[in-house]
Amino acid sequence: MNLLLDTHSFIWFIDGSENLSATARREIENPMNKVFVSIASLWEIAIKTSIKKLSLKNSFSNVFKLIEKNGFTIMPVEFSHTKIVSKLKYFHRDPFDRMLIAQAKSEKMTIVGKDELFDKYKVKRIW
Repeated sequence: MNLLLDTHSFIWFIDGSENLSATARREIENPMNKVFVSIASLWEIAIKTSIKKLSLKNSFSNVFKLIEKNGFTIMPVEFSHTKIVSKLKYFHRDPFDRMLIAQAKSEKMTIVGKDELFDKYKVKRIW
């Protein structure tokens, strides 16, 4: 299964946080699954760490090493994803989450995340 990590799921995984559900951790660690981190999530983390709205156990400069260490793939934002964002209903106002929803829909991926608003967009979600 192809998994797209929600920003918080990614942070909680690399930080070893108890906030990540056991199901999410198991699926992320399952070698049968391919795990993706959106460049939109990395952009969100960069912004929030720079304005001190987010702190990581690891510095932002180590995030790429952690992505590689865990065998995750960075998903770029494609024009096709932005087209889907432009047509999404406005259930969710967070622009980063809206991009993740569009990417998951476009690429037929399962989102790993706690946010139940994702379900309104009919994307597969595990938590």
